[in-house]
Amino acid sequence: MQSEDARYLKRKVKGGSLDVHPTEKALVVQYEVEATILGETGDEMLGDRKKCQKIIRLKSLNTNTDIAALARKVVEECKLIHPSKLSEVEQLIFYLQNRKKASGKAEKRVVKPRDLTPFEGMEIDEEANINMVEEYVELLYEGMEEKVKGATLILHLARNPDNLDELLQNETALGALARVLREDWKQSVELATTIIYVFFCFSSFSQFHGLVTHYKIGALCMNVIEHELKRYDLWQDELQKKTKTCEDDPDNQALRKEHEKAFKKYQGLLVKQEQLLRVALYLLLNLAEDTRTELKMRNKNIVHMLVKTLDRENEELLVLVVSFLKKLSIFLENKNDMAEVDTVERLSRLVPCEHEDLLNITLRLLLNLSFDTGLRSKMVQVGLLPKLTSLLGDENHKQMAMCILYHISVDDRFKSMFAYTDCIPQLMKMLFEHGEERIDAELISFCINLAANKKNAQLICEGNGLKMLMKRALKLKDPLLMKMIRNISQHDGPPKQLFIDYVGDLAAQISPDENEEYVIECLGTLANLTIADLDWELVLKEYNLVPYFKDRLKPAEERRNFYPSSVIPRSGLTGEERRNFYPSSVIPRSGLTAEERRNFYPSSVIPRSGLTGEERRNFYPSSVIPRSGLTGEERRNFYPSSVIPRSGLTAEERRNLL
Repeated sequence: MQSEDARYLKRKVKGGSLDVHPTEKALVVQYEVEATILGETGDEMLGDRKKCQKIIRLKSLNTNTDIAALARKVVEECKLIHPSKLSEVEQLIFYLQNRKKASGKAEKRVVKPRDLTPFEGMEIDEEANINMVEEYVELLYEGMEEKVKGATLILHLARNPDNLDELLQNETALGALARVLREDWKQSVELATTIIYVFFCFSSFSQFHGLVTHYKIGALCMNVIEHELKRYDLWQDELQKKTKTCEDDPDNQALRKEHEKAFKKYQGLLVKQEQLLRVALYLLLNLAEDTRTELKMRNKNIVHMLVKTLDRENEELLVLVVSFLKKLSIFLENKNDMAEVDTVERLSRLVPCEHEDLLNITLRLLLNLSFDTGLRSKMVQVGLLPKLTSLLGDENHKQMAMCILYHISVDDRFKSMFAYTDCIPQLMKMLFEHGEERIDAELISFCINLAANKKNAQLICEGNGLKMLMKRALKLKDPLLMKMIRNISQHDGPPKQLFIDYVGDLAAQISPDENEEYVIECLGTLANLTIADLDWELVLKEYNLVPYFKDRLKPAEERRNFYPSSVIPRSGLTGEERRNFYPSSVIPRSGLTAEERRNFYPSSVIPRSGLTGEERRNFYPSSVIPRSGLTGEERRNFYPSSVIPRSGLTAEERRNLL
């Protein structure tokens, strides 16, 4: 077929089936594209069909979403779905809303800053050509407008990764860009942003980090950021002064117009500055892959700069800043730097927020910081406790919020504060939603901590709370759930009286056939039930507990007889292994003859040095310590200097001793 014969292209899209995404909260639309090339007379000359699919991600879908409204929105915005399929879309969204993840845990989301997009000033009529780089470099030696144009054309080339290798070979171009940035970055925000963006394109690939470091672009970016943050403070001061002047004289129209003009100018400057900050910080984040480079940034106060930027409203910039802080927070020195400034206070305003990725990465940073006791205390002081509690109902952020709350609940000072939120009812609901599945470690650990507080324990027991917990614990024989019940049982007052109905159930669990951890928690719960009317003698007889207790309380001698020598190794163990094998309750400290002591403690266990004279005499009875037959050297080795008197002896006594 000759190309000139083809006159028309006919494209037809045919809708297909709808389904849910296997792992994400998304709909998958299958459709078919049929392309036909028609000749001059309208005859089909060539045709092709291709099966395609479109994924519609439902980021806002949660337990509180209006399914009908969301389904209508999906059908309206996606032309591939016919309006007649509205009910099917509703059913699929309903399924996604109620679908439980196979692991039972919230999906781990890796939030990364969004790739940089073209910004105002990058638009250019001319199409960049890799073969014309030399001409673009020449523009960098002209006036400011030409410099911006030349840098922008080179940036358009650098944004295509296929061009980076060729640009890498052009040292003249890269050297000129670095020189112009170093000399003129204060003169033009657009120029600085564009040139840093070029080097950012290189920084996106680890193999080019050496190039960026060679031209000292990282250090330049630190200077740029520091300077821009100072400019921002000056703008804020000037704007506040004009605002105050306007408020003092509200009827003055000239002042009001001047204030409006200043505010518009401020907004325009802010947009350009935040573009510059974002590209510079993103470049530094890429370079921080190398911990040595990251340390240099820390020495130049990167943490303070980032925390200061948390006051901004630009959500994309905030995602980047919080991501950077999260990366830095895994090192102790950086975490300490964050503790020195108001990091937690500034982060608290972002919880909650409408931007899903920003909220997610903020919670992850707070989780890293919550390992520090002082920062946990700060989180409570700034009011994060009720905010985090409210996120327990959000499927996307429940796991992160619970982990932070768990860390806060470790501190006894803050346990009682949970009673004044709706945290406990939500946790109880989560516990009972698990059915016979194993409860998530974070959830049950959090509940165990909260149950250690009396007020919380009373809230847990409200309604049928204790009854449901006991029923589940006894059925699944879950030691962690029983530990939670044990913590509840330690508090005096109404909750303890509720346990009278479960004494028999708990006593029935005491058996050598049961899991030892589970039995210990049951015993601990029974031990906490100091109830006057409880007839313990009857319980012991009814459930035949005395033989079990007697077996567990056998003295050491019987225990040694109980474990034959074929079970207890007499040799081949280090001292540490032997001490681990024989607990202090088993190893007799007295009442043994010298022979028994030597048999029990072989030479590998008996210390030859490092004991005081008193300890040595206690360890070796008189029948073991030889009084004669030792040379002076042996005697000195046996008796340390603290035992051998250096004075007050006659010459004969000294000769006998030494």
